[in-house]
Amino acid sequence: MFVEIVFVGLPIDRDEVEEALESEFEVTGAGSGMGRCHLDVEIVEGSDTAAALERLRAVLSDLGVAGCATLNVTPSAWTAPADHSDG
Repeated sequence: MFVEIVFVGLPIDRDEVEEALESEFEVTGAGSGMGRCHLDVEIVEGSDTAAALERLRAVLSDLGVAGCATLNVTPSAWTAPADHSDG
C-alpha cells in the first residue's frame, strides 16, 4: 500500500517527520513547494493495513503534526482505470 502524506503549515522540519517515520515505515519519496510538502510511504504488502495506518497516524500525532496532514492512500493492487473514450 502506498500512502502520500501531504502537509500544509507543517510546524516542524519535514526531515524530523521523515526520521520518525523511517523507524517503522519505508519512506520512498519526499518533496515540497507552494507552501506544502509531502512524504511518500510504502507499507509492506501483506501487513495489517488498518494497524499500519493507525500506527502512522499515531506517529504523526506524537510529533504534533497530525492536524496539518492529509493521508492519500492507494492500495497496492490499484491500477489506473481503462480509457473507454471513443476518441
